[in-house]
Amino acid sequence: MQQTERWIRSQKTWEMPNEDEPNTIDLMNSINLMEFSDEILLHILSYIPSTDLILNVRRTCRKLATLCLDKSLTHTVLLHRDYQASEDKVKQLVREIGKEIHQLNMAGCYWLSGTTIEHVTRCRNLVKVNLSGCHLTSIRLSKMLSALQHLRSLAIDVNPGFDASQLSSECKATLSRVLELKQTLYTPSYGVVPCCTSLEKLLLYFEILDRTREGAILSGQLMVGQSNVPHYQNLRVFYARLAPGYINQEVVRLYLAVLSDRTPENLHAFLISVPGSFAESGATKNLLDSMARNVSLDALQLPKSWLNGSSLLQNMKFNNPFYFSFSRCTLSGGHLIQRVINGGKDLQSLASLNLSGCIHCLSPDSLFRKAEDDIDSSILETLVMSCCNLKHLNLSAAHHHSSEDLGKHLCQLLAQLQHLRSLSLPVCSIADSAPKADKAPAQTVTNAVPRGFGKKVRIGVQTYPRTVSSESVTQKPSSVFWTLLENVPFLETLELIGSNFSSAMPRNEPAIRNSLPPCSRAQNVGDTEVAAIGQLAFLRNLTLAQLPSILTGSGLISIGLQCQQLQTLSLANLGMMGKVVYMSALSDMLKHCKQLKDLRLEQPYFSANAQFFQALSHCSSLQRLCIISRSGTLQSDAVMSFMGSCLGLIMCHMFTGESLTACKNLQQSIVRSFQAERPALNVVIFPLLHEGLTDVIRDVPMMHLDEITLFKSRVAEEPPNLWW
Repeated sequence: MQQTERWIRSQKTWEMPNEDEPNTIDLMNSINLMEFSDEILLHILSYIPSTDLILNVRRTCRKLATLCLDKSLTHTVLLHRDYQASEDKVKQLVREIGKEIHQLNMAGCYWLSGTTIEHVTRCRNLVKVNLSGCHLTSIRLSKMLSALQHLRSLAIDVNPGFDASQLSSECKATLSRVLELKQTLYTPSYGVVPCCTSLEKLLLYFEILDRTREGAILSGQLMVGQSNVPHYQNLRVFYARLAPGYINQEVVRLYLAVLSDRTPENLHAFLISVPGSFAESGATKNLLDSMARNVSLDALQLPKSWLNGSSLLQNMKFNNPFYFSFSRCTLSGGHLIQRVINGGKDLQSLASLNLSGCIHCLSPDSLFRKAEDDIDSSILETLVMSCCNLKHLNLSAAHHHSSEDLGKHLCQLLAQLQHLRSLSLPVCSIADSAPKADKAPAQTVTNAVPRGFGKKVRIGVQTYPRTVSSESVTQKPSSVFWTLLENVPFLETLELIGSNFSSAMPRNEPAIRNSLPPCSRAQNVGDTEVAAIGQLAFLRNLTLAQLPSILTGSGLISIGLQCQQLQTLSLANLGMMGKVVYMSALSDMLKHCKQLKDLRLEQPYFSANAQFFQALSHCSSLQRLCIISRSGTLQSDAVMSFMGSCLGLIMCHMFTGESLTACKNLQQSIVRSFQAERPALNVVIFPLLHEGLTDVIRDVPMMHLDEITLFKSRVAEEPPNLWW
């Protein structure tokens, strides 16, 4: 916001940035922004947060006052991730342009009070509103919806204490016209679904904990007493995502029971995402049989137990499918080709494919195959040829080893998918099939590096430099992974995750103390392969997890120098587990990450000291920081100094080996010092292995928990453009 004001107010003139004094470009000294066409100015203004646009920029001159009220800027207002949107700013914004707003996204505005959220009633022309993560009671929701008679799309949370009987007749009339509903459930309930009699799209997120904060066990049968049931007759899209826990499965069955009685004729997308097993019931079998007979789908995701060993896919009909997810299924490559791709049938419409955890999906059968056996490249070749327009592909959580003798390497085949925008691969899958004769000497000793928390050993002289010259950055090693990235230059999201990696902090459970050793082939993936990622000039999101052969982390510097669009970085268990070997390289990398907004680090024995925070202070756009480190340490004064210098940081989560007292004192100091000026500030500092961790986690805003604090693969997790 401060940068915007300076940009507009300083004589309304823009000068070329003077990054290097001797090489300053003189473009006729300056350009008067007000001489640009309205179309160009509107495009520039569209990048400014709505609160800043209306409350600050609009007041700078008459021309901008007019342009800032253009319909293209006021029709849709996004407060999601506008962490500077305080209570007063939101109220004033709604007062000034409320009648002009047709679409309003307030998802994740957890810092705003219910009384502020209630000001949405001024936006009487709203057609679409997202209030997920906002504080709403049944009575307040009723009052708001009663005033929004044009509403057709709604997203809300259903929290404990929700009572549908408190919804007024005017509210129910509005809900009866709603066509799209996204509902996040924190308590067993139908929520407002029974009132939405015209639903065409229903998205359900089940986040119900098995126990209350007081320890009482919840039961999904609490819903049975409700007199109304969902109306699905017009449904086109049904999506359900479940958090771990039996209670979520119990509740979703009650939603599905209505579907099994009568399958909607216009159903096009049916997606259920369930962690772990989810047994079939008589009702779900009837539902699947009815779907196979009566509907043609373009998006499908089912629990693994519903697909494993069944002939369902063979009977299901698809019409120009754009999304498939078979995550964690034991689907073999033979079945994938025969039942989904239909023997190589053209699937050019498929945009997103999730095969995460499908350990046999690239082999002919799964009966006599070990998970670590080589893949059949002909299956992947058929997949690539048939789904040539794939934009999002997830092959993580499996051992996809290419054969040294037969067929092409996995990376060579994936290089043909030149439309890819996001890709998730297991680390072992990018290793060259055969050892290279010209491999750097340091790479050849990596098998001697301990895989677990063993005795620290000296591994020789560091082969890789700590700084990367322009000459070394442009080198092109002859590796299959380098070739892959060279052929997908527009990749925006890349995940390299060890096949056996598991985060130290899973959902709703105590912290994991031990993890499986990395795949042996992952030992052949090191700093050189990481450096290859620097080719991706458009990269915005990067995840690297369980790369045991990182020796110095020099590849990170290449990424920092060349991937100037990088906004999200997640690093976990790189190099030796008993020592942080890449600290110096990480510090050098961070100095170049000017666009970085989210940083997640998960590494045992990580020292969050003054050196680290000094490097991190160069990340001027940083908004969220999460550090997870067993036996890790914090330097409190360095943390406080960093918080004071990084003005945009609104989330600080640190789970380390520090004592409970030290963690509480630091957390209180941060909140006391910065909460007033940062309304969205969320601070959690807690011992990683403390028994109370689960209770602490349940209070973290869902948007932070889901997007950064908890580790997971996010490529092809949901269909593209599922909601907003």
